[in-house]
Amino acid sequence: MSRSDRILVAAGGAAVVLAAIAVFILLAPTGSPYSGPAADVGAGLLVGTPTAAPPSSTGQPATSDGAIFVDVEGAVAEPGIRELPAGSRVADAIAAAGGYATEADLEAAAAINLAQPLSDGQQVRVPAVGDAPSGQPSSEPAAAGASAEGGDATGLVDLNTATPEELEALPGIGPVTVQKIVAARQERPFTSLEDAVERGVMHRGQLEDIQGVATAG
Repeated sequence: MSRSDRILVAAGGAAVVLAAIAVFILLAPTGSPYSGPAADVGAGLLVGTPTAAPPSSTGQPATSDGAIFVDVEGAVAEPGIRELPAGSRVADAIAAAGGYATEADLEAAAAINLAQPLSDGQQVRVPAVGDAPSGQPSSEPAAAGASAEGGDATGLVDLNTATPEELEALPGIGPVTVQKIVAARQERPFTSLEDAVERGVMHRGQLEDIQGVATAG
């Protein structure tokens, strides 16, 4: 092969290489390798992922809506604080504490108004044998522990002479009934507990609640 022939072959080979490079450049994908759909999806996940809420500063869970906490003490099987649904009654609190204990004074406990509604932070105390009777869902002493100022010689609370505070400490007697008692006795003293019912000052259920701890006349 002559020198001129070799030059022609080399020129032809170079032309083929240049043509291959041009085709590759034209067909190769353009743009950043990170701008495709996969990168967009990843970015969306990073931006849209929710973060956990920070814990409470106190570290304690909030009180559930519609719940109250009641302290059940005295002669119950399991004394202590119980969480109850709002609108619960004294009977519910005693049941949540396991019911009456063996040392409970059932005769004195009969004065407890089991149907009385409870509110958050109140206390229910069931009397044990030897304790003063208590039927109040609070930390205040029961009616039998009231001062003798409003009671008779037997220690019973007299509706005609008791103070409003002593009257309100009676089981089943609330502020509204206390106002009725005070207003009625100013008009005419009660002759008996039954007289208070007949005059519409209290209903018969309240009369049954205060039997044995109150008197009149």
